[in-house]
Amino acid sequence: MMINVGVVGASGYTGLELVKMLITHPNFHLKYLATTTGDTVIEALHPSLVDVITYPVEKASVESVVKSCELVFLALPHKASMGFAKDLIAQGVKVVDLSADYRLELETYEDIYCEHEDKENLDRAVYALIEYYREDLKKTTLSAGPGCYPTATLLGILPFAPYIEESSPLFVDAKSGLSGAGKKLSENTHFVTINENMFAYSPLRHRHGAEIAEKIEKLQGVKLNVNFVPHLIPVTRGELISVYATLKDDTINPIEILKKRYESDPFIRIRENPVDLKSVAGTHFCDIYADIKGNALFVNVAIDNLLRGASSQALVAGNLMCGLPEEAGIPTIAYMP
Repeated sequence: MMINVGVVGASGYTGLELVKMLITHPNFHLKYLATTTGDTVIEALHPSLVDVITYPVEKASVESVVKSCELVFLALPHKASMGFAKDLIAQGVKVVDLSADYRLELETYEDIYCEHEDKENLDRAVYALIEYYREDLKKTTLSAGPGCYPTATLLGILPFAPYIEESSPLFVDAKSGLSGAGKKLSENTHFVTINENMFAYSPLRHRHGAEIAEKIEKLQGVKLNVNFVPHLIPVTRGELISVYATLKDDTINPIEILKKRYESDPFIRIRENPVDLKSVAGTHFCDIYADIKGNALFVNVAIDNLLRGASSQALVAGNLMCGLPEEAGIPTIAYMP
């Protein structure tokens, strides 16, 4: 039997990626699409879907979601999600939230975003970093999608956290394609600004730095001095992370540590050479490479920012929440060449 699902926030890039996966999903039936304004059809919002799917897009309402869906994906900005999710959960709908609203501890969230309006459900939400919370996701009604940068960074660095010298700074050099900035035009994403160009933004102060540090401490019990510097690069999709850290000693075999940690995780690929964007673009795969020189550690990670960094990770969370195979409906063929 098919499970009725919906997407609220269908106009953005992550919403589009969810729709593309859901229309061919073997177990989910796409029953509801909505935006904050509605009164359109999905192929008008995304012309690439003409002659693929035609479906009305409504103005988002809790009542309509409850009537139509067993599970809903919220592809909304932070603050907008929490008000919506609270009412849905109270009425028995499972929620996969792609925003920041449920992914952080209360103190961290309110320090870098705004006052939280749903503290009760914040405590119940499961952080949807699949490889570390798989069993918890099978039992929850609310999953919180990690940020795109934290997804790649954490998957790369967590296996090494016990070996890192805590008194030394950890540096994360993160580079993302423009789709990570969303559809809304800004000076930084203007063609003339980004074409044949690249630059850092919010260095050392980006919100995702706090998320990375919080999750390392929560999952590994290690408090590291995370210095996070993101960059925009002139590509559409893809995220390349380079992490630099100081080890306690020089005796570890980094590739063997990665292989042992992820030997049962089908969407983590341990590479023997530095990773690249095109091998993961269009897929849910996370490619990881690592090497050491003395006690210096280098970890290199590549993901598709819209998929593993957002929509396909959300879909895997939804699969697990509904008792389905993790891999159901998940893209695995890269956009190559």
